Amino acid sequence: MDWRTAGAGELGRAIGRGEVDPVALTETFLDAAAADPDGPRIYARLTPDRARAEAAAARDRARSGLRRGPLDGVPVSWKDLFDTAGVATEAGSRLLEGRVPGRDAQVLAHATAAGLICLGKTHMTELAFSGLGVNPMTATPPNAFDPALAPGGSSSGAALSVARGLAAAAIGSDTGGSVRIPSAWNGLVGLKTTHGRLPLDGVVPLAPSFDTVGPLARNVEDCALLLAVLEGGRPADLRGATLAGARLLVLEGAPFDAARDAPVAAFEAAVERMGAAGARVDRADLPMTGPALALSPLLFATEAYGVWSEVIEAAPDRMYAPVLDRFRGGRGVSAPDYVAGWRRLQALRADWRTAVAGYDAVLLPTAPILPPDVARLSSDAEYFMTENLLALRNTRIGNLFGLCALSLPCAAPGTGLSLMGLPGQEEGLLRIGHAAEAALRD
Repeated sequence: MDWRTAGAGELGRAIGRGEVDPVALTETFLDAAAADPDGPRIYARLTPDRARAEAAAARDRARSGLRRGPLDGVPVSWKDLFDTAGVATEAGSRLLEGRVPGRDAQVLAHATAAGLICLGKTHMTELAFSGLGVNPMTATPPNAFDPALAPGGSSSGAALSVARGLAAAAIGSDTGGSVRIPSAWNGLVGLKTTHGRLPLDGVVPLAPSFDTVGPLARNVEDCALLLAVLEGGRPADLRGATLAGARLLVLEGAPFDAARDAPVAAFEAAVERMGAAGARVDRADLPMTGPALALSPLLFATEAYGVWSEVIEAAPDRMYAPVLDRFRGGRGVSAPDYVAGWRRLQALRADWRTAVAGYDAVLLPTAPILPPDVARLSSDAEYFMTENLLALRNTRIGNLFGLCALSLPCAAPGTGLSLMGLPGQEEGLLRIGHAAEAALRD
């Protein structure tokens, strides 16, 4: 077994059998991160002292037959917006330089209690407000397929820590696509959880009404195991998962507007494989999708600017201009318009739940574009804006409707298939995703 490319669940089982020493495993990842020439662009900071102490404790538990769970002793990375006691947590922003929290985020505390090992904190888009992963203020991680391309954001370093074999899995956040886009663009599986399912205590906010926590991993099983760890629960039972008889709906219309040929072709090939595996696939353009997407600039930017306006306006020169502009897009919205927008969205959410109630999952391309060129994004502000909005367009549907969503890698590099489930239905979605993963692999 190659430890650096094995899944988290696979490593956990090997630890349980006595075949892998958590201390040696942790040293392997720490050494790899330190030796990788792009390591400083992926990890904002490593936490070797904590990792080694946690690994030693995991080794002792394994030797005593007292493991705390299936991932006890498995090393993972954490996006740099999860508070880590005594370690800087700066959310990819110079505005928060030197911010050192006194306690761990609640999800990190849950993971530590389950025996996971914290390797360090990964780079991200400033304050998590971009889907491209470009951050010249701190670092822009390289795309796993082509270093000249954008890594996807905002959980950019999280994705690269896994794709480059510098962590067994990663924990990120998703407000408008920040787990799913970097997963798709770097060949990983990403889970966006239902808003409110996982606690946000100790997570640097962007737009708390939409913020969610979720894993980026090598496979669906790892996402299921990590979800259970993060909430202190039991993992979904994936045994016997099948697409035979599953009812799936391809969301037509908006997800394909201005979409590029390559991601659409990869998506359609994946859907065809799922149909061949026994799924019934319908197609429909649901009328509430467009009106919900039209509310995006009103709701996301307004809340984000409301959260960060004082900090931003105290030192706006410490921000990357395109991200600063995105935040400031919310400063002119009136309170009545914002409240009315939320009331409208709640009605649209009810319409969505009624329309898709008979389906096991709704399918769409994770992103309608391939990863764009970083140099052009950095030199062309208009290109940055248009590509960023397109990158986030499809994933944002899941956030607007309050859904859980899973992104699976398609055959073509940098492409993904998203499956969306109703709120709180992660277990069922993970079973469908596990079966779909097998169908796409066969």
